[in-house]
Amino acid sequence: MRYRFITIEGNIGAGKTTLANILAKKLNARLILEAFADNPFLSKFYENPAQYAFPLELFFMAERYKQLKELLQTQDIFQQVTISDYLFTKCLLFAKVNLPEEEFKLYQKLFDIIHAQLLQPEILIYLHAPVDKLQQNIKKRNRSYEQSIPDEYLSNIQDTYLQYIKQYNIKTLMVDASNADFITNDKHVNIILDALEKEYTNGQHPIVLD
Repeated sequence: MRYRFITIEGNIGAGKTTLANILAKKLNARLILEAFADNPFLSKFYENPAQYAFPLELFFMAERYKQLKELLQTQDIFQQVTISDYLFTKCLLFAKVNLPEEEFKLYQKLFDIIHAQLLQPEILIYLHAPVDKLQQNIKKRNRSYEQSIPDEYLSNIQDTYLQYIKQYNIKTLMVDASNADFITNDKHVNIILDALEKEYTNGQHPIVLD
């Protein structure tokens, strides 16, 4: 495998974890999955964003840092590829959407200190899906606290991701996930695997799932 550290990103309900699990099995890779369910502020945030956004984002940042620090500093001669279903910078992107300006400035100072200590992925797979597709997926997986997420919130998250990828010219496979079916359509998975065999320059590289 050309890339040793691969990260999959996308909006809420884009299919990040599904694809990460499948690729990890195909590539015999170490798998880093976000432990979102362990965040005690998550359901409270959706009920009262203003009150719980800051502790929510602090908890996520601490857990993501702990997870990436431990797993990426442990060598495994049998699993030389690592796949993660989140980018650590996700902390900052969600905080930008969820926090008021003064809280975001404080959060960013903490983020900058921590971020510098972590290994960065060699390539990003971004699953891009329209909001209506995201809402379908969210309803299908049926997590109670997610069922009332507004379209506007999903649009804001999507825009923030895309601005970040463009601004920092990140090496990104931009996958049109409008009709993605990684569970039952092997062809879609194979398109991703084939794409990961190629070398890319920095910037966005469109991947179409036929």
